[in-house]
Formats: sequence, structure tokens, C-alpha cells
Amino acid sequence: MFAKMMARILLLALALSMVEFSTSHLLKSSVTCLDCVTSSDLAGIKILVKCKDVKNLAMATTNEYGVFETQLPSSNCEAKIMGGPKQLYISRKTMVTSITEVRETDSYTTSQPLSFYTSCPLSETHDGKCGAQNDAVGRKIGSSKTVDLPLPREWGLAPSSYYVPFVPIIGIP
Repeated sequence: MFAKMMARILLLALALSMVEFSTSHLLKSSVTCLDCVTSSDLAGIKILVKCKDVKNLAMATTNEYGVFETQLPSSNCEAKIMGGPKQLYISRKTMVTSITEVRETDSYTTSQPLSFYTSCPLSETHDGKCGAQNDAVGRKIGSSKTVDLPLPREWGLAPSSYYVPFVPIIGIP
């Protein structure tokens, strides 16, 4: 009698040791290219997932359709596009999004689509978000080419571009 009971306990312990209790959930989502042609390859885009109160970050890589999956250690997380094999232009509004649970399943998805451009989108205000066409005040940035005046070599001076734009102020009371 005692042997049968011990065998049952041993079988129950063996069965429970084979069961993996997982507290993580699966994140399934995708990225969207806003200026790509329909058959573009979206593989290799890196998505960083950070969860609140968890030290480890999760990283996902998209497939050719822009779909990615990763395990979440907790449910309070955010996803962020980190970059890809080519230069990406991402709006700050769509760069980071929170993770929400999908009803009727044990998976999660992004609350807003993670979207990007492959070329600099035209800005209606022309405030230079993608390039260095304008400075922060809105003025045009001029050329960085310096002036090089021809000086005789006999003088033994450095090229004039080293010191012509610099006007030292000495002796101001």
C-alpha cells in the first residue's frame, strides 16, 4: 500500500517537473513603411522592448514582411524602433508605443502601429527635422567653406584659413 502511494507521488512529481510554467507572454506585431512600394523587403529592422520593473530588455528583428515576435517578461511594456539595415526616418510620435493584450488570446500587440519612412518626409513647416538645412531659429545654414588668402611661402605662416575668421579680443577693460 505504501509503495503504491510513493509510486503515485513520484509519478506526480515527475509529471509536474516536465510542465513548464511560463510567466512570459508573446508579443506579435509588425512595422509599417509609409513611403515604400508594396513589395518592399522589411527584414532586419530592430525593435527594442522594455518592460517596467524588469532589467533585461527584449530585442526583436522583423522578417521580410515587417512582422516580429518576442517574449515579454511582464505585461507593462513599451516597444521602440531602434533602426535597420538602412537609414530610417521615424517620427517621435510613432517611435515608441505601449503594449496591449489581445483579447481571446494569450498574446500581446502594440497599441499604435510602429511606422517609419525610408527617405526624409517633406515637412510642411520646413523646420529642418531631417537634415541640416535650417538651424533651430529657422535661418539658413551657410557654407562651412573657409577663406584661404594666398600668402607668400617666404613669410612662413600657416594657411590663412587657420586664423582669418578668428579675431582675438585683447585688452578689454
